[in-house]
Amino acid sequence: MLNVAMLPLGFQSSCAFKVLVPLSLCPGPVACACCVYCSPSAQSQSPRAATTGATMSKPLSDHDRKKQISVRGLAGVENISALKQDFNRHLHFTLVKDRNVATRRDYYFALAHTVREHLIGRWIRTQQHYYEKDPKRVYYISLEFYMGRTLQNTMVNLALENACDEAMYQLGLDMEELEDMEEDAGLGNGGLGRLAACFLDSMASLGLAGYGYGIRYEFGIFNQKIVDGWQVEEADDWLRYGNPWEKARPEYMRPVRFYGRTEHHSDGVKWVDTQVVLALPYDTPIPGYRNNVVNTMRLWSAKAPCDFNLKDFNVGGYIQAVLDRNLAENISRVLYPNDNFFEGKELRLKQEYFVVSATLQDIIRRFKVSKFGSREIARTDFSKLPDKVAIQLNDTHPAMAIPELMRVLVDEEKLDWDTAWDICVRTCAYTNHTVLPEALERWPVDLFAHLLPRHLEIVYEINRRHLEAIAARYPGDNERLGRMSLIEECGQKRINMAHLCIVGSHAVNGVARIHSDILKATVPVIDASISPPSQLSFSSSEHSFSDSQAAPGYHTAKMIIRLITAIGEVVNNDPVVGDRLKVIFLENYRVTLAERVIPASDLSEQISTAGTEASGTGNMKFMLNGALTIGTMDGANVEMAEEAGDGNLFIFGMLVDDVEALDKKGPQWKVGWSGSGQKLQPVALNINRKSREWGSILLETNGDWPPSQISI
Repeated sequence: MLNVAMLPLGFQSSCAFKVLVPLSLCPGPVACACCVYCSPSAQSQSPRAATTGATMSKPLSDHDRKKQISVRGLAGVENISALKQDFNRHLHFTLVKDRNVATRRDYYFALAHTVREHLIGRWIRTQQHYYEKDPKRVYYISLEFYMGRTLQNTMVNLALENACDEAMYQLGLDMEELEDMEEDAGLGNGGLGRLAACFLDSMASLGLAGYGYGIRYEFGIFNQKIVDGWQVEEADDWLRYGNPWEKARPEYMRPVRFYGRTEHHSDGVKWVDTQVVLALPYDTPIPGYRNNVVNTMRLWSAKAPCDFNLKDFNVGGYIQAVLDRNLAENISRVLYPNDNFFEGKELRLKQEYFVVSATLQDIIRRFKVSKFGSREIARTDFSKLPDKVAIQLNDTHPAMAIPELMRVLVDEEKLDWDTAWDICVRTCAYTNHTVLPEALERWPVDLFAHLLPRHLEIVYEINRRHLEAIAARYPGDNERLGRMSLIEECGQKRINMAHLCIVGSHAVNGVARIHSDILKATVPVIDASISPPSQLSFSSSEHSFSDSQAAPGYHTAKMIIRLITAIGEVVNNDPVVGDRLKVIFLENYRVTLAERVIPASDLSEQISTAGTEASGTGNMKFMLNGALTIGTMDGANVEMAEEAGDGNLFIFGMLVDDVEALDKKGPQWKVGWSGSGQKLQPVALNINRKSREWGSILLETNGDWPPSQISI
């Protein structure tokens, strides 16, 4: 018998004749009807059936005849036939299923592998082209990439959507049902992660040599369920069925070190007695829009090293040694569920250094070699690094790239400090995402010293030189030195990561022009012009529907969600307006849901207090899809009003200057009354933005008014 596992592509074994035949010469339906391609139903739909005079096909029913009439796009017959053959091949040889046992998910995977094949050649040729032309490469480092689904985006970019749709239709499958089987790659919380994903798409479509670097989280943003009006979180095990779009690259695995201590010698500093975690890269193709360019997103997965302590093994500690591997691999286990509030957790700092260390090793490896696939070092002059490498830091999460690059250049490549610092600054650029103090990263010095002792020394040296330059420019201004230092001395010593990014980068930008202007005016360490913003992002606000996800530990956000659902319970069941007006909270808001909601929306509300929202560029997507915008003059609304005209937006509320003037006045209390009769109670409303809360409190009447102290 023929071993079907050994069949060359484009051939199959006829079950009736046990011979090797090209697919184009397949004898048609046979007794076992083992596959979609050879089944009677598929044969009746195949263009070949009309020309071969196959007598074993059943007569076409009226339903089957109508299925031959399609207005789904004029895809070439050859393309459809080839896609059906590839689909059938993957169903059998990749998934090891036949049509009798295949599930809808199997059909999705077969289609995904079929479409992916059309990426591979373009992907390899793109990388070959980059090595041949040696352009400057852009490395976008982000702790989040909110990619969503890949299948439809890939089919559109490769101009395969109509052909695939028709092929699935002829096989009796529904394209939308197959697309719904794909898990969202929810490796982000919202705008920051979606911005990163959009940048990757844009760079590929523009033909730029761009790479995305992040973490391959085993569990992404949690799945949100609304139960009796309350948010309930479920784990997002998005990899449980596998990911057909990624390719593991164990040959490029990199060691990442933690803990240990430093030794200072005459020939430099050595970081010793460290613990090693391995970073295993997984590559995902990022196709440009119909330009044959396919860039790469490389996500790192943490793996424990394979070496075991032989002494532990001999005394029976082998099992525990295996179990301890989980501690190392926890680094890439889960995405932190909120990017708006800083929590100084050791695991988070480990994640940030993990992705930075592995990425910089990969960047320098690629810089040193000159030929595609070659591992021979051909370039060692690091003065050329800024001409060939641009590292973009997406917020402060990858800020460790600055001291890590300095460590590599000074400790490993033996460059002097001034030369290394010049290279570092000219290579790195930084995008700031927030001006809210609760979101800024400030890592405790004690944690730094424990986890990354060498990097703490480097940060201290950067700060020493930075303060010396400030003192020379502003002699005697000690207050300025305190404001602009990278190290905050009040209370527990902390490293201000935003200051580190600004000092160590040649360009800094906000994600909207007004945000960049606010940064220049409010961040003390900035002493130079800020580069203009350039971005396309994603926002989780939406008009007549309500949708958001509260971080599991964020009590206030959960209560707001409960408030919305409670209002919906009242409005939707009101006898007067219940059949005319509905309040709907869309649970588990994500990229796929946004793709459906945004085109359907009539009104987009963007109502952040002026000066607090970095951008909120979901409003751009709403406007481009025909929604009217009502909002404050904040974030991207400012530029949208300039481009579309003030008359095409509905703007209300204070401007940034008005908000700042209100802040300077201090807390402003307004008193009203709530209730009726004997239950009449005073209500206090704090409208001071500095508290970052707008809320009211019912106060028991006790004869004393105004109250001496109120907290909201």
